[in-house]
Amino acid sequence: MQLYINPPKSSWSLRVWALCRQLNIPIETKIVRYLADKDAQRQQFLVFSPTAKIPVLHHEGRTIWDSLAIVEYLAEDFPAIWPQDKTARAWARSACAEMHAGFALLREICDFKPLERIQLTEISPELKKELARLDQLWQEGLSRFGGPFLAGNDFTAADAFFLPVAGRIETYGLEAHFSPQSLAYQQTLLALPAYQAWLKLG
Repeated sequence: MQLYINPPKSSWSLRVWALCRQLNIPIETKIVRYLADKDAQRQQFLVFSPTAKIPVLHHEGRTIWDSLAIVEYLAEDFPAIWPQDKTARAWARSACAEMHAGFALLREICDFKPLERIQLTEISPELKKELARLDQLWQEGLSRFGGPFLAGNDFTAADAFFLPVAGRIETYGLEAHFSPQSLAYQQTLLALPAYQAWLKLG
């Protein structure tokens, strides 16, 4: 399996790559870089990605694009990607879908720059709402399933999908907007060997 990514910039690439790394799923990493010339980048990326975006997975003649689609494809052969318990699995899938489709303002204002430290001059009420929802979601998963990960004792796709959020909290100094329980979880994510390895790929 070949996974095309752009470390450390691409947060969507991080989600899939860290999941594979943490769960020992064998992949061949193909690093591609963003270009200043976006037209040239699009033409270059179209060679391996139908959307000219990453991540994208190649496996046995198949091309799978979009991080959530890649995760579901891999889960067919690697069931540890999702929690074994049906209730936890349903919750984890819902949380991943919410992350995948939501929190647009956080992405817009707090671009994923894990190697930098940036101080925001102000935080809008709208962004505060997104941060509050993240804190609520994390507390729900940790309390409901017992931690230390979102859906229980094991690292799953749910944690991989929120890994870039943990990095954004650190980069932009957003700790004051999260509960002690959520911050402990954030530190668990940042300490993952897969995340530390990702930072070194940059």
